[in-house]
Amino acid sequence: MAIVRHPAVAGTFYPADPGVLRRLVRGYLEAAGAEPHRSEHADRFPKAIIVPHAGYLYSGAVAASAYVRLRPGRDRIRRVVLLGPAHYHPFGGLALPAAEWFETPLGRVPLEAEAARDLARFPQVRVSREAHAPEHSLEVHVPFLQEVLEEFTLVPLVVGDAEPDEVAEVLDRLWGGPETLIVVSTDLSHYHDYETARRLDAATARDIERQRWEDLRPDRACGCAAVRGLLRTTARRESSVHTVDLRSSGDTAGPRDQVVGYGAWVIEEASVGGPPAAARM
Repeated sequence: MAIVRHPAVAGTFYPADPGVLRRLVRGYLEAAGAEPHRSEHADRFPKAIIVPHAGYLYSGAVAASAYVRLRPGRDRIRRVVLLGPAHYHPFGGLALPAAEWFETPLGRVPLEAEAARDLARFPQVRVSREAHAPEHSLEVHVPFLQEVLEEFTLVPLVVGDAEPDEVAEVLDRLWGGPETLIVVSTDLSHYHDYETARRLDAATARDIERQRWEDLRPDRACGCAAVRGLLRTTARRESSVHTVDLRSSGDTAGPRDQVVGYGAWVIEEASVGGPPAAARM
């Protein structure tokens, strides 16, 4: 019998009905596709993206601004390495799920067994059902991937208390070529007033674009550990980072007295082939 990681936040962070979910994701992507893209090459697509993980009502449009840029790689990306922070189960290092499939209302995605075996040699990587079972920071991205890409395997890693070098070591091992996409999940500042959040998030966006991983702080980005590790890797590879969207729940669907910040970034290599309150974080 297949071991499946079942959805934990379908019906809260995003619709549980497959038809409604697919229409919603397509709507976000169509709206994002109407905006001009910064890349001059229509056949290029990012090697990595950084995207928010809130409920779709709050951050779905922001996430779509990065996901839409993967369309040129729809039939070339065959493996997605997905990293997001641990909100519910504290631990050290990075955690793979004790599963063979990752399920959403849009269907099941196979996990790459070979990558899991390969990562077993790293002392900072463990297998943990407890870390994955309730976690939304990875799950909310899978429907976007299922809509944007064709067939792909998934390497989902919840990131706990991990050093940048520990994350970078894993990413270097999995980096691959154009067939591999890296997705890092993070929200930005939490529960400041609207103007304070704008100022803080703008500073974080500048640090991300400049790949100043040392200056990123957990109170400015809940996925800080994964972002730091990614930027440590991309800086060594002379990659370029561009902000494609920067907003907050005060811009999308929430009040402005206490907002959560969201941003989306795309990362290109020097040579590229190509509604509960908890749902706001």
